[in-house]
Amino acid sequence: MKAQKFLTLISILAFSLTVLPVLAVEVEGIDDNNHAALTQYYENVAKETEAKLQKNKAALEEYEAHPYYYGRQGQEFKSHTVANIREYEEVLAESLNNADLHKKITMDHDNSTVNKARVNLDPRTSAIR
Repeated sequence: MKAQKFLTLISILAFSLTVLPVLAVEVEGIDDNNHAALTQYYENVAKETEAKLQKNKAALEEYEAHPYYYGRQGQEFKSHTVANIREYEEVLAESLNNADLHKKITMDHDNSTVNKARVNLDPRTSAIR
């Protein structure tokens, strides 16, 4: 019994280690600290996804207007198009969220203020200028 639990635990651990690198999202060719480039990348992904989303929505509207053109494969076409629309909406929302996040980080980094107070190092006075 203990051996079976141990083998199950080991197999779960091995599986989680193989999936872990997939969960880390990296944009190839862009430095993780270059938030302006990451913002541009995610905005481009959002634009491309929006174009694909509109194309699929138009195809779905065409199918719903004329389902008799599609014959037996019509239901498969409809379900596939609806699944694509759902996926593109998720990718679009995620890309826009990532773009907003990196845009805020860029703005915070650019607008960071430096404390420019001068300290009087003369031991006879303690005034800050």
